[in-house]
Amino acid sequence: MSNLIVYHYPPCGTCRKAVKWLEAQGHQLDLRNIKENPPEPALLTELVELSGLELKKFFNTSGEVYKELGLKDKLSSMAKEDQIKLLSSNGMLIKRPLVSDGKSVTVGFKEEAYEQAWHK
Repeated sequence: MSNLIVYHYPPCGTCRKAVKWLEAQGHQLDLRNIKENPPEPALLTELVELSGLELKKFFNTSGEVYKELGLKDKLSSMAKEDQIKLLSSNGMLIKRPLVSDGKSVTVGFKEEAYEQAWHK
């Protein structure tokens, strides 16, 4: 199986489910605490491009920090580079877990999406 980098938050139940699922598939995981070590802006830009998703899908819209900063109303007027810098500045703003093998990226945990992306 492949080696995957998993940006996760250990106390997060969704992250724990995702890690358990990936391990059950036989993947080797490089676990990185997203709160302590969020991806740098250049890496985050690369992950967004690899994912094929809109940048807004990378935001943890249900998180406290997102709500405290009032980002629901601010994101649409922010430049992409500024959004990337903001995400990189606080890992709690990033929807998690963020999983990549360097070719593909998934954001969050939905078993169906993991089946497609990571069930080899």
